[in-house]
Amino acid sequence: MVLAGSTTKVTTTTTVATATSGCALNRLKSRRNPEPQKDELRLTTEEELLQRDFITPVNVLGLQRVTENYLCRPEDNVFDIDFIRFKIRDMETGTVLFEIAKPSSSETEEQDEEENGEVDSSAGRFVRYQFTPAFLKLRTVGATVEFTVGEKPINNFRMIERHYFREQLLKSFDFDFGFCIPNSKNTCEHIYEFPQLSEDTITEMVETPYDTRSDSFYFVDNKLIMHNKADYAYNGGQ
Repeated sequence: MVLAGSTTKVTTTTTVATATSGCALNRLKSRRNPEPQKDELRLTTEEELLQRDFITPVNVLGLQRVTENYLCRPEDNVFDIDFIRFKIRDMETGTVLFEIAKPSSSETEEQDEEENGEVDSSAGRFVRYQFTPAFLKLRTVGATVEFTVGEKPINNFRMIERHYFREQLLKSFDFDFGFCIPNSKNTCEHIYEFPQLSEDTITEMVETPYDTRSDSFYFVDNKLIMHNKADYAYNGGQ
């Protein structure tokens, strides 16, 4: 999950986020079988997808490695979906691992102009996380996201998030947000059930920060409208 202009902020607070604007907090588990059936899955490459007029969930599920480029443009988000807050907690203890919130648009633009001389059109689509090695031992975490929607209603809002270590796919998560009414603020919690990693893999992931990467693809009516990227280090505190 990426917030426009955001930076990762580690906190020790145990405050629990609540729903706003009369919206219930929905807890969503990843689909048990996010991969399409074998006869539906066609392995594909980033280069092939960049040539397509539009990209579907089945297309990204055929990718075998993390992408190097974005597969859609910021202006493809015609529904004005804006992620404004994100929190991760350990589901077993309830401990908040970190929480980030989107800065104001004026703060983001001023920072971009100071650094680059102009507003970066790709700002807000990439974030870098740093965790301690203990994060890799967690079994289940909850990721609470708060987002706003523009003037159009949204049907069939779906996220596919694929995590890789180097060339290895670690896990593909698949969540349905459901229907979102126009001009609404929505809150939901995605439940991530992490794969069990070998001790050798954990050691490598800790020793090679930012070799763990992810693509987050967002679809409305099976058409890609947003693509965010992240990378991860697990050597915090060392």
